Amino acid sequence: MPLTDIQCRNAKPKADGSPLKLADGGGLFLAVTPAGGKYWRMTYRFDGKQKLLSIGEYPAVPLADARALLSSNKAILKAGKDPALHKAEATTGGPDAFETVAREWLEAQKAAWVPEHWQRVLSRFENDVFPIIGKMRLRDIGAPKILEVLREVEKRGALDVTKRIRQSIGAVFRFGIATGRADTNPAADLVDALKVRPKVKHMAALDADDIGEFLTNLQGYDGERQTRLAIELIMHTMLRTNELRFGTWSEIKGDQWLISGERMKMSRDHKVPLTKQSKRLLAELKEIAGDSEWIVPGASGDKPISQNTMIFALYRLGYHSRLTVHGFRSTASTILNESGLWSPDAIERQLAHVHGDKVRSAYNRSEYWAERLKMMEWWSDYLTERNSNDLSSLLD
Repeated sequence: MPLTDIQCRNAKPKADGSPLKLADGGGLFLAVTPAGGKYWRMTYRFDGKQKLLSIGEYPAVPLADARALLSSNKAILKAGKDPALHKAEATTGGPDAFETVAREWLEAQKAAWVPEHWQRVLSRFENDVFPIIGKMRLRDIGAPKILEVLREVEKRGALDVTKRIRQSIGAVFRFGIATGRADTNPAADLVDALKVRPKVKHMAALDADDIGEFLTNLQGYDGERQTRLAIELIMHTMLRTNELRFGTWSEIKGDQWLISGERMKMSRDHKVPLTKQSKRLLAELKEIAGDSEWIVPGASGDKPISQNTMIFALYRLGYHSRLTVHGFRSTASTILNESGLWSPDAIERQLAHVHGDKVRSAYNRSEYWAERLKMMEWWSDYLTERNSNDLSSLLD
């Protein structure tokens, strides 16, 4: 039976939380989400494949208009064209338009990127790039036009985002060159045209090339075993000194370390994914800690280790003025960002940083948990590989 407008207006989500589909006929149906959203969908076959096309949201698109859109799309099908492709070209300005090429490039990256990062790059395009150059042909876009896009982002003070948008635009142009829709990459000419973030003095930290040597030296540390293990655990978890010092065994919950906001610098609860390497280090520390509530207890067992225990160990290892315990966080941040595998937001959340924009911080409650799980596994494996490579070189 065809739908009525009253049925559409009164449609409610299912009580069990599953999506509701109300069929109108001819492949048209109204999808009602668990959150109460109502969306028109059209099912059809093209090139031997079953496909689904979104044709609007109810009530902005009423029932009569949805049926008219269904008829229009069926006419496109009859002409031998895919309605989805026709819709994209009509929206983006054709096969050579920046938005068309950008979406193709993004689709090509989907399998290699974590979903959160993919969605973030898409959002930057949709919010900052497509409104200005989306419908322009790649060959008609020059460096000044791209700079216009980037200047708008710079005005918000988002200098890191500006840099990443330029890189993404450049990647789209390289994809366009490879697919015959562009001849040059004008974004490459803008490296020196962007504002530079003021230099910040960081704690002394290791360079990537020095990690293997440091871990080898750490394995040979002749002080207390638990101090060596604590330093290594700091590296794998990216925690601050006091976050580890005052850590208790009650905070370890399976594969997570749950730290309450009372103990955090930013007064916000913090979860740390525990990799197999981190859990191994914790198991060794538990053997030493015994019945103490502290993960790394002091000599008496009823208090944590002192503030200077780990930094003095670095001095004994020969890293005075060359490395601080806090510097391990800087090292991790640099390597994770430069890898290009992880979103900056996930890295900042793992470091328990709060964005300087208070409004954004208040509304951005995402934990990026799925991405952080993969990222921390990658980071622990990275450290393990550097340690193994350096030890192997000593045995050769």
